Amino acid sequence: MGRILFAFAFIFFAFSAQAQETKPMLLPVDKEPLTFMTSNGKVSFGLEIAATDEARVRGLMWRTDFPKDRAMLFIFGEMRSVMMWMQNTPSPLDMVFLDDKGRVSAIHENAVPFSEDIISSQGPAAYVVELLAGTVKRTGIKRGDKAIHKTICGECRG
Repeated sequence: MGRILFAFAFIFFAFSAQAQETKPMLLPVDKEPLTFMTSNGKVSFGLEIAATDEARVRGLMWRTDFPKDRAMLFIFGEMRSVMMWMQNTPSPLDMVFLDDKGRVSAIHENAVPFSEDIISSQGPAAYVVELLAGTVKRTGIKRGDKAIHKTICGECRG
């Protein structure tokens, strides 16, 4: 009887841990928006910041409710080659790669949900901004535009 209870307990905790891993990560929205300075003017987004290893790994996995006026900023801390993917991510995304000054260095539009294909920064990047697919096109964000937020450039201005 003891072994059966142990087996049930083991299975219960194993499934509980697995269920926890598949829950979406909800980060708080920062008080300050992320603003892109584009040729069409300023465009701002409520911002969730993925600053820890766990947050960078999980990102928007399992999220089905990401608002179109929201962005997730991935902080890598230094200029380096960055590789992203869409594993367990149900919504198509635009990925905007930024250098250490907040300039857009590369863009990948309409990343395919659940794809495990690698999406490269195509050169050094210090940050990645994820937006719902279609946002880059709708807002006119392009290479060379500047992203402004205290996390990226302290007290920077446009």
